[in-house]
Amino acid sequence: MKRSNLLLSIIVMCSAGAAAQNLPYQNADLPAEQRAEDLLGRLTLDEKAKLMMNGSPAIPRLGIPQFDWWSEALHGVGRNGLSTTFPSCIGMAASFDDELLERIYSAISDEARAKNTAQKRKGKVGKYQGLSFWTPTINIFRDPRWGRGQESYGEDPYMNSRMGQAVVRGLQGPEGHKYRKLLACAKHFAVHSGPEKTRHSLDIESLSPRDLWETYLPAFKDLVQKAGVQEVMCAYQRFEGEPCCGSNRLLQQILRDQWGFDGLVVSDCGAIGDFWRPGRHGVSKDAAAASAKAVISGTDVECGSNYKSLPEAVRAGEISEEQINVSVKRLLKARFELGELDPDSLVEWTKIPESVVNCDAHKQLALQMAREQMVLLQNRGNLLPLDKDAGRIMVMGPNAADSVMMWGIYFGQPAHTVTVMEGIEAKLGTKVKYAKGCEITEITDTRSLFGDFVTPDGKPGMEARFWNNTRMEGKPVVETRYTSALQFDNGGNTAFAPGVELTNFTASFRGSFTARQDGRVFINYVNDDGIRLIVNGDTVANRWMAEEMRNNKRELKVKAGQKYDIQLDYMQLADGATLQFNVETIEPTTPAEVVAKAADADVVIFVGGISPDLEREEAKVNKPGFDNGDRTSIELPQAQRDILKALHEAGKKIVLVNCSGSAVALTPETETCYAILQAWYAGEQGGHAVADVLFGDYNPGGKLPVTFYRDDSQLPPFDDYSMKGRTYRYFGGEPLFPFGFGMSYTEFELGKPEYDKKAGKITVSVTNTGRRDGTEVVQAYMRNTADTEGPAKTLRGFCRVELKAGETKAVAIDFPRESFEGWDAATNTMRVVPGNYELMVGTSSADKDLQKIQVTID
Repeated sequence: MKRSNLLLSIIVMCSAGAAAQNLPYQNADLPAEQRAEDLLGRLTLDEKAKLMMNGSPAIPRLGIPQFDWWSEALHGVGRNGLSTTFPSCIGMAASFDDELLERIYSAISDEARAKNTAQKRKGKVGKYQGLSFWTPTINIFRDPRWGRGQESYGEDPYMNSRMGQAVVRGLQGPEGHKYRKLLACAKHFAVHSGPEKTRHSLDIESLSPRDLWETYLPAFKDLVQKAGVQEVMCAYQRFEGEPCCGSNRLLQQILRDQWGFDGLVVSDCGAIGDFWRPGRHGVSKDAAAASAKAVISGTDVECGSNYKSLPEAVRAGEISEEQINVSVKRLLKARFELGELDPDSLVEWTKIPESVVNCDAHKQLALQMAREQMVLLQNRGNLLPLDKDAGRIMVMGPNAADSVMMWGIYFGQPAHTVTVMEGIEAKLGTKVKYAKGCEITEITDTRSLFGDFVTPDGKPGMEARFWNNTRMEGKPVVETRYTSALQFDNGGNTAFAPGVELTNFTASFRGSFTARQDGRVFINYVNDDGIRLIVNGDTVANRWMAEEMRNNKRELKVKAGQKYDIQLDYMQLADGATLQFNVETIEPTTPAEVVAKAADADVVIFVGGISPDLEREEAKVNKPGFDNGDRTSIELPQAQRDILKALHEAGKKIVLVNCSGSAVALTPETETCYAILQAWYAGEQGGHAVADVLFGDYNPGGKLPVTFYRDDSQLPPFDDYSMKGRTYRYFGGEPLFPFGFGMSYTEFELGKPEYDKKAGKITVSVTNTGRRDGTEVVQAYMRNTADTEGPAKTLRGFCRVELKAGETKAVAIDFPRESFEGWDAATNTMRVVPGNYELMVGTSSADKDLQKIQVTID
């Protein structure tokens, strides 16, 4: 080549390289939509399909990095290692404190951004490590049997709306910034609340327009129009014959045409496969047809892998590439708005240091919320607060020393979790007598030995290695360590660990313990598919094959001082995956023997209730009263009732700390127990919060975000989505504890409320007439007096007010004209119908706790 030609070639190459760095989509000064339009035109059809799946691979030729749309932040960054674990959502709703909730989700988004930035610098961002977070859940908790109700903010549309908006603001960051902090996601659109067992085939076909528009849709509308949520997740089941992720009515007519939503619709995980898989919805013939149907209906991103067949669907004429482009442009725009394709130096959120993760300030937020969400349900004889004479107190119950229970579901890994037992001992500064007494559903004396385990290199717990193959070959994709009993389940498409596939993987766990005394221990494990158990080099179980779920218990005779090496290997092939493992001492016992252990105690703090192992998404382990993650009964399990009854008959004063993610029917317990504290699943600082309340260092002010019914007989059929007879808005009976109820260690008195129609405000004075400082939640309800088919009352405002003993404050609650909106049967629309209304202002939804104002709306 001549020198002149060589020089010309170099100039051309350099010019091409410079141009490649200045293409419109690479220009951070251009609007995100313009950049998305430019990049869209440079993608092949196959590349577009890959970008539309939650695990989107990198496209190096265009400089597009790997991106995963699936991350969790239900009540803390979930499934991604160390993070701050806040109380369950249903518990946080009990605080009636949306200002604190927004601060908490701002802290969560700080941790999420910091962890993502650190991961990007490692060169790979996988599942649960991204910037798109699939929360909040704003479905109506219409039935206490739904195992996932704990993910929501209760049974009231206004409550779910107001708390959900706070979550979105905290996650997505304040307005006025060039880049969004994260993407939040309102889920599950729109009519979804169990049963878990039938969600992949259920058709909700006879819902009244009133229930749809007045109960199930308002929170979603508000998050779209008021909070600007950027993602909406469509639900599993069918609505009026069409899968929600393939419903033109839900995703086009309502969400986009009526509400003006311009963000992304993502599918629930595996929902597109439900279109065509045998025994499910059966509306499509195969994955290609299902994918085409979903995209045309408006589902932009699939959690799953069906969308890889979209090119096939285009070739078959089931969808056009232009229709696919609509979704791809939306998702590209969202990624540009995150700054995810721009240098970190331009994106302010990448400056958040990794030191914020589980920092002291965030732990204090977790403690503050854990305190605020405690609901005092009963305090007979003013037993609480207890004095700090530890000698007369004993702690019992299956949840007293359980740290994992405190995390609820969809959790992260805090550096340390304060159990209720630990919180009480820290409060009293001494050891406290303790006996577990029973399990959640069984009267046995059980002690876990997992806390005695050490890894082969001497660290606490068991080491774990995972391979994304079924032969345990090659370098593990994950190497980690577990210090709590193993609890894995891929229900809801949950990976066992970040980077591990949902199917066709293997794992190996190794650790050892030294026996404290001669006797028997039990190795308990639950698994599907392959399992291999090796003890001190001997293979004692080896079923390396495809199998259904199996519950296993193996007895091991041990000698004091002897070391026992345990290796557990697991292979998962297809469909559901479950693995649980623990080593325990288990002895049968009786209520009389349990009572004997409390012989010297005057007061028994019994920490019971239920467990997130049993009430959650598609739980595989079933116990009496539970089925597939839902509850078949809302009664407190009989084993606990028998223990409480025996303690009561022995003359013990019982304080029941009820831990649950849903309402528990505690009718007998109001007789056997002096005091009842609803503690929910209280997060990593929950033990301190419980102790603060029990011993009077914090005055409880939480209120119930759900109705506590008396017993199972008060519930309609679980699979009936009609609101008739459900929640405080339509329930005609007498509940055990009403929505909005919660006691205090002081007393409050409300003055006469007044309504200023012009200003759109309710004003009322609140006085703390007791001797302790405390917090009251003033609640405002509305009813259209002419609407005999409508709700008896519906929440439209609330305000937390902190008062010192003897103090009076004036409280103002916003109540604009739109607060009178309701269903108008005459026009089949939601609107403010002129006429007479009742405003009800008070301290719970019970009529006796409310004062009424008559209002006429023109």
